[in-house]
Amino acid sequence: MTVQLTTPDGMFQPVPYHHVSIATGSRHVHVAGQINRDADAHRLAPGDLTGQLAHALRNTARGLAGAGATFSDVVRLRFFVVGWEPEQMDAFLAGIDEVADELGIPRPLPPLSVIGVSYLFEPDVLVEVEAYAVVD
Repeated sequence: MTVQLTTPDGMFQPVPYHHVSIATGSRHVHVAGQINRDADAHRLAPGDLTGQLAHALRNTARGLAGAGATFSDVVRLRFFVVGWEPEQMDAFLAGIDEVADELGIPRPLPPLSVIGVSYLFEPDVLVEVEAYAVVD
């Protein structure tokens, strides 16, 4: 499977992600929203966005691996962040930076959306990550 990440001329820059992904392959992998919990539902990070995002991305990598995929197969990421404000961008990017090398997250990132929400399913959860990948 091949994922080509690109940002065509004339699209808004600079952003830390590509605007377009082009994938070839036959299996589509959808990883449901991942948060800062381990297999036993223990909390893995305190109430900070950076730490929670790093753990959620690790869980996303586990989900991808379970389907025979990696972050290099991801064609789209979606982040839901409680109380999102543009001022949180540094903390958000720090969470990605913390695990990018460890998890093989490509830079610039695949196409993504950061969606602000009022709350997630538990009061201490600040971020949830969804991933979509295409593999052979």
